[in-house]
Amino acid sequence: MKLSEMREKTADELQNAIIDWKKQLLESRLQLSTHKLENTAVISKTKRLIAQAKTVITEKANGKEPAAKVVEEKKAPARKPRAKKSEVENA
Repeated sequence: MKLSEMREKTADELQNAIIDWKKQLLESRLQLSTHKLENTAVISKTKRLIAQAKTVITEKANGKEPAAKVVEEKKAPARKPRAKKSEVENA
């Protein structure tokens, strides 16, 4: 499920999806421990989906804008110029 699809759902629907993903995560971990899991990326993808859904629920509860839009507006701070080797050696 894409993040845009998550934002369209209600908090209750997302809670139900989180429960399903947690069940899937448990099954994947059991398969991993018995060496039956072929695609180990499923675990990290499921964990990411759970985290994204929790973030969307929190955004809806606080009435904030999506986090992705806020990050785009921030700019990296300007760096100070480095001191030259000769200046460091003379000090």
